[in-house]
Amino acid sequence: MTVQSTLTPEEAPPRGQPAAARLLRKLAESPEAGVIVACVLVFAIIAANAPTYTSVGNLQVMGRDLAQVGILAVGESVVILTGGIDLSVGALAGLAGILTAWFNVNQGLPAPVAIVLTLVICAGVGLWHGTMVTRLNVPPFVITLVTYTVAQGLALAITTGTPINGIDPLFSNLSQYYIGRVPVPALFFLGAVAIAWFALERTYVGRQIYAVGGNREAARLAGIPVARRVTSAYVSSAVLAGVVGVLVIGRMNVADPSVGSGWELTAIAAAVVGGVSLFGGEGRMVGIAAGAILLEFIANGLLALHVNTYYQTVVQGAVLGAAILLDRLRARFFGRIQR
Repeated sequence: MTVQSTLTPEEAPPRGQPAAARLLRKLAESPEAGVIVACVLVFAIIAANAPTYTSVGNLQVMGRDLAQVGILAVGESVVILTGGIDLSVGALAGLAGILTAWFNVNQGLPAPVAIVLTLVICAGVGLWHGTMVTRLNVPPFVITLVTYTVAQGLALAITTGTPINGIDPLFSNLSQYYIGRVPVPALFFLGAVAIAWFALERTYVGRQIYAVGGNREAARLAGIPVARRVTSAYVSSAVLAGVVGVLVIGRMNVADPSVGSGWELTAIAAAVVGGVSLFGGEGRMVGIAAGAILLEFIANGLLALHVNTYYQTVVQGAVLGAAILLDRLRARFFGRIQR
């Protein structure tokens, strides 16, 4: 009896193409593979030149720093997937820390109540962003830049430029405790990545978010509630920024109004390095997490190698520029092949 192949011509592997070549092509088409390989190479290179880089204490420091960068990157990425941008996440994280400490110290609210109230306010800010973008067609760049400026001003106005001391020990418990040898903030990051991965890649709502970012008009004609999906992305970003603000004041044991400046650029860089397209509709949570890890490896590695801290921003900008360039070249190359 003759057994016939059930593969269609499109599904069958190209004739004469070695398996190794097919594997390399598949890896080249995947932005996540590239950034994961980069993480391994950067870690190995720095570890070989800085003996303290792989110490338990330094890895724990990187875990805490990663939570700060990574959680912001997760929220920022959800917004970018819809075709938007959120420039307020850094300033909003700083303001969230100030508000939480102010509620706790100045108003005498218990720490859990202060945290919940702050996150509700952050959700309201995200709702405001989504409403302005979807109802009044305000460019995301503009409305989030307004919030960025207002949040920085409010942080200074509430504190009059002086850090708030005497916050509840619960905050330091959240940020400085360990489960085993793993810092609690690192677990917050892993939890945010897992929840975002499930929501985006395993639910109907997540598929709709990708569709909105890919082609908003087509998504609308298909019956997808575009306004609700875009608004939910901005709310998620703002709430995650609030979580970062709470974690940061626990780590510092003080609420400093200068905290948060420039973090939005790091979040955007992590998203783009991880394979998220700035045009929306493309990117996976695995790549986003790897992008955040790569930036943290580089930032901490520069310190371990005793490189001047002023060069860290230069390196971050160079990595972001290289990621954008490679993403565009990859998209153009494989676009030509498919045509």
